[in-house]
Amino acid sequence: MKPVTERERLIVTIAELLDGVRHVAVGASSPIPAAASMLLRAKQRSNNGALVRLSILGSVKHNFFTNGSVELFDCAAQGRIDAFFLGGGQIDGQANINLVGVGDYPQVKVRWPGSFGSSFLYSQIPRIILFREEHSPRVLVKKVDFISAPGTSEPNIERKGGPHALLTSRALFTFDKAKSCFVLKNIHPGQTVADIQEATGFDFDISPDLTETPDPDSQTLKMLRGPVLDELAETYPQFAELMAADL
Repeated sequence: MKPVTERERLIVTIAELLDGVRHVAVGASSPIPAAASMLLRAKQRSNNGALVRLSILGSVKHNFFTNGSVELFDCAAQGRIDAFFLGGGQIDGQANINLVGVGDYPQVKVRWPGSFGSSFLYSQIPRIILFREEHSPRVLVKKVDFISAPGTSEPNIERKGGPHALLTSRALFTFDKAKSCFVLKNIHPGQTVADIQEATGFDFDISPDLTETPDPDSQTLKMLRGPVLDELAETYPQFAELMAADL
């Protein structure tokens, strides 16, 4: 069996972060989180367990919504979504994300698509996984230029949701809500703590149990490269082709 690829390692790591959720929603341009959700469900199916509900915006097969994102927000407000994924052009050490642009708003030098309700989803969904493949000081900044969605809120503000983890191509961080900071939990093979510190624009704590991100077992890889990859092709055919080409 061929060694695990970087994409596969990210997918398996996200699947582990989703353990225990009942309903996970995935955006229309999120093939890696979608693959991770499918992998979790494949494992549950093999163990005859209860299957996680998966909602992928834009998918015909994996979407029970009939009114698009409107129902996504309704479900989030009603507590019927357990996990969701957010990224951002910038993410800072307090888990604030910026989806608007670089520079002093409104005269931004670089413009991104916009916040699109991210603040609401961030505050309502319990397990938000921040996911961004690029791990550099350009993305992981000391302070975002614009807060599209805050990572934390004042104690007098009711908030059910928030950051659970941050996953990049270099490492996995968990989020310490009490201290409002990220904690380095795993570093991917080939990386060092010094590498992570140099590539990260904000300060972070280091877990006393810091380890290298483990490789998935052979059974997990077989699932991912077989039925999961086939299922993924329905919604993300081009990404599925890229994954297949790596094997």
